Amino acid sequence: MGSPKKEEGKGFFAAMSSGLSMFGNAMHRSVNGFLGYEGVEVINPEGGKEDAEEEAQRGRWKPEERESYWKMMQKYIGSDVTSMVTLPVLIFEPMTMLQKMAELMEYSYLLDQADECEDPYLRLVYASSWAVSVYYAYQRTWKPFNPILGETYEMVNHGGITFISEQVSHHPPMSAGHAENEHFTYDVTSKLKTKFLGNSLDVYPVGRTRVTLKRDGVVLDLVPPPTKVNNLIFGRTWVDSPGEMIMTNLTTGDKVVLYFQPCGWFGTGRYEVDGYVYNSAEEPKLLMTGKWNESMSYQPCDMEGEPLPGTELKEVWHVADAPQNDKFQYTYFAHKINSFDTAPKKLLASDSRLRPDRWALEKGDLSKAGANKSSLEERQRAEKKNRDAKGHLFTPRWFDLTDEVTKTPWDDLEIYQYNGKYTAHRAVVDNSDSVDDVDHTSIEFNPWQYGNL
Repeated sequence: MGSPKKEEGKGFFAAMSSGLSMFGNAMHRSVNGFLGYEGVEVINPEGGKEDAEEEAQRGRWKPEERESYWKMMQKYIGSDVTSMVTLPVLIFEPMTMLQKMAELMEYSYLLDQADECEDPYLRLVYASSWAVSVYYAYQRTWKPFNPILGETYEMVNHGGITFISEQVSHHPPMSAGHAENEHFTYDVTSKLKTKFLGNSLDVYPVGRTRVTLKRDGVVLDLVPPPTKVNNLIFGRTWVDSPGEMIMTNLTTGDKVVLYFQPCGWFGTGRYEVDGYVYNSAEEPKLLMTGKWNESMSYQPCDMEGEPLPGTELKEVWHVADAPQNDKFQYTYFAHKINSFDTAPKKLLASDSRLRPDRWALEKGDLSKAGANKSSLEERQRAEKKNRDAKGHLFTPRWFDLTDEVTKTPWDDLEIYQYNGKYTAHRAVVDNSDSVDDVDHTSIEFNPWQYGNL
């Protein structure tokens, strides 16, 4: 891979941020009013404006399903549809949002390397490459299940990590997660916010992500770019995430700013990521370049952002091989997340793997998956009604609501903090001889059973 080319008079990568709109220039080749449907925008990421009408006939929907779904969804244009719409299992993947949070741990070795690294700027290269790496998995076009209030997901047997996530709020939908190994701790509070635009969906990552590197106590803060899901109903669904990703070393003030390029005509710029690591005085120290679906590399640069003579790009991350023709576009790691291979000795009954709708969908039974999904949603409504009647408030088990409120570009966010109780719980269970031969498949999914420890 050679160094990116400099644009005359603008410096390295300068043109990349110039005119970078929130959701990129792909929208310029959309088709409005297609087939008389007001508000429909169809975008072929590999083509131009002239083939948008042909693209609209493609996709996973049958013609009669497409028209019916469009009529149902029209009234929600401009709305946040995170949890207000009941969606058919046809568009789902057999995974929940809590499990999807764990996918960020696939390349956790990059955080191990960041912790071991003595160079403060190269440390940010490793850590930000870790943050970029998950976008290969995030390009999947299937929707994960919304977690039930109180639902959890546990993961072990990967990189020495213990991972726990929990659905801490239903309205608004909020999740919290914690991961830890000998090198780092990872803490996230996430509140997804969306805007439905007819044939596309803007997804705003309202959340706070913090990584603490244990050796020096360095704290890193991550702000990811927004995401746009294109061609939800008409055309082949695809995902783009144009905008800035910023990772800041809160301890030193150093930071890395990466630009996710918008998809242009005939796929120009799609997947490309470029930017710099800056010191606390905002002087560029290292340039970074790559593609979020392939690899990331870095190179030392001068004060103008030019590569230093005698240096070359060095690759720090490369995407792992993935299964060919996988039905849900899963990586090998995604399959591990769904399996009991990454489960601890005894799962909580609230674990996502045990959801009957997720399980049925994984086995290919859409009818059973849909029925089980409806049953879980009805049970959740009944449980809420029962709590309200008794004047009870739901309290998460593994995370505590703090007084801290973080402002994001899209919304304010209440912060949940890991309370350490899961670590104590696991220590007790892992040291118990009575759970060695537990059959996880025999555990009934029950996120409502407080005290199922």
